[in-house]
Amino acid sequence: MQYDLVVVGGGPAGMAAALRAQTEGVARILLVERDETLGGILRQCVHSGFGLVYFGEELTGPEYAERFIQQISHASPIDVLLSTSVVQLERDGYLFLSGEKCGLVLVKAKAVILAAGCRERPIGTIAVAGTRPSGIFTAGMAQKMMNLGGYTLGKKFLILGSGDIGMIMARQLKLFHREVLAVIEKENTCGGLERNRVQCLEQYQIPLKLGCTVTEIHGQHRITGVTVKNLHNAQENFVACDTLIVSIGLIPERELADMLAPAGGLPDWLFLCGNACYVHDAVDDVTLEAEATGRLAAQFILHGTICQPLALNTARLESGASSSLCCLGCPKACALIKTDQGFTGAACGRKDPVLLH
Repeated sequence: MQYDLVVVGGGPAGMAAALRAQTEGVARILLVERDETLGGILRQCVHSGFGLVYFGEELTGPEYAERFIQQISHASPIDVLLSTSVVQLERDGYLFLSGEKCGLVLVKAKAVILAAGCRERPIGTIAVAGTRPSGIFTAGMAQKMMNLGGYTLGKKFLILGSGDIGMIMARQLKLFHREVLAVIEKENTCGGLERNRVQCLEQYQIPLKLGCTVTEIHGQHRITGVTVKNLHNAQENFVACDTLIVSIGLIPERELADMLAPAGGLPDWLFLCGNACYVHDAVDDVTLEAEATGRLAAQFILHGTICQPLALNTARLESGASSSLCCLGCPKACALIKTDQGFTGAACGRKDPVLLH
């Protein structure tokens, strides 16, 4: 099979890139998704807070994804292969696809966009002694099992790492009347967005213990507790729990690009966008960047040239910002300035000020 453009990944980045390339005039587009449905990680993100910048309204993850899925379903030039993975990418533009319905397929593309998102860093990547019993989950897997599978998981939770998904899961567990003992973070500052720290931990009285980590796991068949070490004074304490959720970082999925890198750098027909490029704070930024990437790919396919992408409005609060107030209306956490007429500076139009600690 031959296509003008193959987009790898059917999440928000892949769908936005494919749709933009179609509107730019690319005729034959293939969207490849390894899951059985489009939508990516958004399908399991049932909390609100998406779309404030891109759509101008607050949506849940499935609602945000559905808007693009509907556009894909009506975009006739875009073919979609679900439950299919790209197992190899060659320098001449050939892709080897493998799926339960299509079998092993060889596809030739003029350009390829990698939008496969990112994966979670598991607990095995850090030095933790003890056994490996059941009851240990990454935050994203716990979210998927609860929201899409309806699993209970446990009763007494400890969360290692203050990543955004971990804090969001802490709030969800609290809403499900589960006991959340604390969020443990080895650094001296919270690892996620200020918005999530306030709305998920502070507002639900969930302790955030900084400068601490888990050094040992206890239990045989099921986890019974962990040893928590204070990295400042080296004091260790046993904390009883039946479930440990790990939120210690995300890794961009760009192994297909890495296959080509040792052979002389990446080819000019290969594009990356979304969390496969780097981990973004907000899905709105992912969408805007993916649309710009789709436009660049279309320029390459149709004209053999690449123009520079439009500058994206990614204003967010940086360390050292002059304002001590930030807006929690969306994940950007824009710095706010107080005026006689109220607050200004929120990119999404919302103004939910909070005083930074």
